[in-house]
Amino acid sequence: MKISWLGHSCFLLESVKGTKIITDPYEPGGYSGAIGYGPINIEPDIVTVSHQHSDHNFTRGFKRAKIIDKPRAERYKDVSIEAVESFHDDMKGRDRGNNIIFIFELEGLRLAHFGDLGTRELDFQNLKNLDIIMIPVGGTFTLGPKEAQEVVGRLKPKITIPMHFKTEKLGFNIEGKESFLRGKDFHKKDFLEVNTGNIKDYKPIVVLNHQR
Repeated sequence: MKISWLGHSCFLLESVKGTKIITDPYEPGGYSGAIGYGPINIEPDIVTVSHQHSDHNFTRGFKRAKIIDKPRAERYKDVSIEAVESFHDDMKGRDRGNNIIFIFELEGLRLAHFGDLGTRELDFQNLKNLDIIMIPVGGTFTLGPKEAQEVVGRLKPKITIPMHFKTEKLGFNIEGKESFLRGKDFHKKDFLEVNTGNIKDYKPIVVLNHQR
């Protein structure tokens, strides 16, 4: 499969059979211009939304896509999708509400997109055997670098892809990726092409360049 990071928490997952999944689409120019990533301009088959904030739920324009914004299991062609409920904060949702972790099974791999996860208190029983995870590391509104490292250490995925951190195109007052990466071994790529045969060839962390 091919994994591209469009920006913020938005990824494009493409299966060998051509199924396209967009995760947490942002609103270009949202939050008074703080979201500087460009329009997504992709017609996916599936769009997942972890929670209802406009930097994660901008589904306008996806005319043919199946929108999944509730914690339920789905099957679409060659993709199985599970949902694990979590929280956007460390106060059981009292501050920022709920968050959905989506688990995708395709090409023989299990991937998890953690949305705007804000707590280390997780349903780890339903988060076993993950091959690839996409996890926020910027802090303030989500896990910070230290908390994200703790979650990664417990899950032990084969590949971790950081997301939701400060870049030159994001005006949010959050941290960059540097603290999360300090002292770590990582690859830097424009996109990730991975399967069960080559996943062991990648370093434990893969940093993707945003494509928008």
